[in-house]
Amino acid sequence: HGIIAWAGMLSSYAGFYVIYTNKNSMGKDHYTTLHSKAGLAALVGSTMLGMAGGVFLHPDFGIDKQNGLIRAGHKWAARGMLGVAWLATLSGLQTLIGEEDVKGLVMFAAPLVLAAPFTLL
Repeated sequence: HGIIAWAGMLSSYAGFYVIYTNKNSMGKDHYTTLHSKAGLAALVGSTMLGMAGGVFLHPDFGIDKQNGLIRAGHKWAARGMLGVAWLATLSGLQTLIGEEDVKGLVMFAAPLVLAAPFTLL
């Protein structure tokens, strides 16, 4: 799963680069909304988890691949990062549609809530 996770993070970093340079060109401040702060936290946290997983848990050359405590910590921290990423997604949508369109936000969030037990187990 590490290759797919790193591919997803690289595409997220590409999006981060585009957003960051776009804000620079428009003269806007960075990291002013919950969306931006949660997105940055998700990127940094996922990167740290990916590096730790690669060094410690890689099935071929991980230096502590059989350690159950590290595996459990990696698993639960990744679930937490997924929650932070969902927070970034929902807060970004709320920023786009505004706080009046509660129905639109609920319609977007419902599949995430329904998928949560399958994603987090």
